[in-house]
Amino acid sequence: MDSYRFLLFGALVFILMLLFQAWEADQRARQPEPPAASAPVGAAPAPAERARTPSGVPEVPAAPSAAEAPPARAPASAAAATGAAKVVVVTDVVRAVIDTQGGDLRALDLLAHPVSVDQPDQPFPLLHETSADVFVAQSGLIGHGAGYPTHKVRYRAAQTRYTLAGGAEELRVPLTWQAEDGTRYEKVYVFRRGSYAIDVEYLVHNSGASEWRGYAYGQLVRSYVESGGLFALPTYTGAAIYTPDGKYQKVSFEDMAEQPLRVDTTDGWVAMLQHYFVAALLAEPGAQHQFYSDVLPDQRYVIGLKDLTPTTVAPGETGRLVLRLYAGPKEQDRLEQLAPGLELTVDYGMLTIISAPLFWLLSAIHGWVGNWGWAIVILTFLIKLVFYPLSAASYKSMAHMKKLAPKLQSLKERYGDDRQKLNQAMMELYKTEKINPLGGCLPIVVQIPVFIALYWVLLESVEMRHAPFVLWIRDLSSPDPYFVLPILMGLSMYGQQLLNPQPPDPMQRRIFMVMPAAFTVFFLFFPAGLVLYWLVNNLLSILQQWRINKVITGRGG
Repeated sequence: MDSYRFLLFGALVFILMLLFQAWEADQRARQPEPPAASAPVGAAPAPAERARTPSGVPEVPAAPSAAEAPPARAPASAAAATGAAKVVVVTDVVRAVIDTQGGDLRALDLLAHPVSVDQPDQPFPLLHETSADVFVAQSGLIGHGAGYPTHKVRYRAAQTRYTLAGGAEELRVPLTWQAEDGTRYEKVYVFRRGSYAIDVEYLVHNSGASEWRGYAYGQLVRSYVESGGLFALPTYTGAAIYTPDGKYQKVSFEDMAEQPLRVDTTDGWVAMLQHYFVAALLAEPGAQHQFYSDVLPDQRYVIGLKDLTPTTVAPGETGRLVLRLYAGPKEQDRLEQLAPGLELTVDYGMLTIISAPLFWLLSAIHGWVGNWGWAIVILTFLIKLVFYPLSAASYKSMAHMKKLAPKLQSLKERYGDDRQKLNQAMMELYKTEKINPLGGCLPIVVQIPVFIALYWVLLESVEMRHAPFVLWIRDLSSPDPYFVLPILMGLSMYGQQLLNPQPPDPMQRRIFMVMPAAFTVFFLFFPAGLVLYWLVNNLLSILQQWRINKVITGRGG
């Protein structure tokens, strides 16, 4: 296989990889059929899946099924009849809506992250509920017997609006409910300034004559999410868990439909992921928990956790149970501080070991220049500088091959269609001229993992979302609205091909000439930041290759 076929093969493999990622994302959009007899969250697991309860502790009751909860948005008349109300909470970074029916977190808007560049005053709704799409956070207490405040009880709220006061660092939103036995419960949402982490505290005032025993649980309920089709970015939407033993594991909607999740662990977290954002429930450090999942009617999926060790409250005493929820952007600095492994929700795939340092360097450059677009340009230049020796070896090999082009053409004319003799003559020529025909390819292959790793950095980093560059590029995470960058990228690919030796085979030449146009069409749908990286890389390659060609052949072309 000569160098031209090797280069062509590499380019086709890259195109197929991108197409496969797009196809895979499209396949995830095809709703799996939930099992016909799928047990609700409240049902006991099969014997092989039953929770491994710590020794000496009664078996933990199951969390009540979200499927049996009242409708997400009841008509106003129904809400009035039940006494349910919505409590609006506003801090400096979020606007939340808590439903007194269940005390659920029914909506959470991210004030610092607008829906789009064209709608800067409309915050992104991470948690939400509509007739077609539901993404809510539920929590409650369970125990053996009745009279526990699950996410089905109706709380009372002292007021319907809470706002973080200027200068205050914390905002507490209390809800109250009293059981028939007189035990009084307070469910308190604790919001903090500048934070997307929300504590859910349960204060149990035991006014009875016997000891109170209970377990806390929390769960995220989400509708199945359709992808954007064949040209959608290959990002993951679904659940994930992290345990000290199993580390980071994705739990797709398909996985939930096939088998309910039942995992006992100490520490860790469960989460629902989407592009740029995540909602995660964090296990209390050092405590025993069970992670669980289920598929509910109306195409809803559940991922949750519950205590395996009971909390006890003596008569006349007050006990405290806490759950922690993070609902916000996948900013790695924030995530690393909250829980081990939470930063892995920024999913770089198998090349994380390369992508993580690249992101760190990109962030450092941004801290210096203050613009993510220029940070991409500088990072591309630095990567090109690191690989300069390999690239130089590749371009020198190509330049020598281009210098031999007339002799290769002469051999082709001499031997015509006799492929065997032509190949033998070409090998002899390479040996005489001391040229390795693969010398221009192998150095490029070494760089491919770095290029792919940077691709995922630019694709996954929420910092790129709505980040402007220059002039018409107002959002590096969205396609160029006027297609200027993709067209320039295609022209740069064409210019780079003109500097390369042309394949002796006419069919290969035609395919090589079509490739810039094919890549241009494909890159029309790519985020501007990715296209910017590719364009700058091509321009630097052209400059380097032109210089080497000039030295070796005596002319730049």
